[in-house]
Amino acid sequence: MQTALGLIANPVGTFQAASVLLRGAPSLAGWLAGWAITEFPLRVLTGHALSSVNAAPVNRFTAGLAAQRADSVLQEALTETHGSDYAEKVSHPVTDPTIRRHSVAGVWRAAQRSRYATVTRNLSYGPGGRDHLLDIWRRPDITLGAKAPVLLQVPGGAWALSEKRGQAVPLLSRMVELGWICVTINYSRSPFSAWPAHIIDVKRAIAWLRENVADHGGDPEFIAITGGSAGAHIGSLAALTANDTALQPGFEHVDTSVAAAVPYYGAYDLTDPANMCELMLPFLENFVMRARLADAPDLYRAASPIAHVHRDAPPFFVLHGRNDAVIPHTQAQSFVGALRGAGAATVAHAELPNAHHAFDTIATVRSQMVTDTVADFLGITYGRHRTGLDRVVHHVG
Repeated sequence: MQTALGLIANPVGTFQAASVLLRGAPSLAGWLAGWAITEFPLRVLTGHALSSVNAAPVNRFTAGLAAQRADSVLQEALTETHGSDYAEKVSHPVTDPTIRRHSVAGVWRAAQRSRYATVTRNLSYGPGGRDHLLDIWRRPDITLGAKAPVLLQVPGGAWALSEKRGQAVPLLSRMVELGWICVTINYSRSPFSAWPAHIIDVKRAIAWLRENVADHGGDPEFIAITGGSAGAHIGSLAALTANDTALQPGFEHVDTSVAAAVPYYGAYDLTDPANMCELMLPFLENFVMRARLADAPDLYRAASPIAHVHRDAPPFFVLHGRNDAVIPHTQAQSFVGALRGAGAATVAHAELPNAHHAFDTIATVRSQMVTDTVADFLGITYGRHRTGLDRVVHHVG
């Protein structure tokens, strides 16, 4: 509905883009069918039913097989990045040994986790009305002085929907359980707003958190960022362009750096049509960038996270589905290669077999495995932060 209204509000190029969307309808239907089949194959549904009876944890060779080998791929990503003892490096404000990991029976529990979070809704972080609203998730027992680590979630939606509710619930719920403050935002939508309004809004949200999140129990010195699809694109760009004054109009002096970035199935290079699905470039040209790639290559390059990689990049964990038909997994491969080639110190990468776009939407077995692994990655990064603070305090003492 929001995209349809946008077509009316922005008639320039509407006919061409609408034609492309219609031509792409079969491929979009194919993606949806593929997503449903791989996220809910018969053996997964059977495992869900059986586990609801005995509440047994997933076995890697039975129900774990239903998660399409995700467990081994995810463990390999963390082992390669942080060593075989990575689990010993994980640190969170809350440790609850009663919470099951990778549990098929936990699908229902994971779906209900958000009910046990306190949510402060629709706080304004800027002058943009609906586009500048955020929600804050936290445990009910988090005190205002807790200085809990903060995770900012940037929603996807083809740069056109950006609805803060309903996305990344499995991850946000898990991080709240572990004592984190989680923040979800709206931001400017295309075609009502053209690029770079989207990235400016995300940086504006980071600036707001830097100044205000302590009032909600968060630590303004530790803000990580995540997001899927368009949210992964914008979040990654924000992580790589900290304190870029051109992207911070009116708040140039604010520190917009982040402690870590975890993008899911994102677009990282907007300059290479060969590395996109057939719908993406026409949509970008007519609705998001409002300029043709051939006419404005510098605009597309500046909007591409891959063009901003550098050795001082924050820790990245890049996740993508191997069967993604919306944004090809080669986008993630190229981005990870560029980060590592630039000398970035911490770059983890997990390419999930048989996974499609938006594989984390529902708390399936695989989604839970991804959530637990991302929680470990963020916990390791936070543990390093806490160790650094302890050293500073000890040195001053």
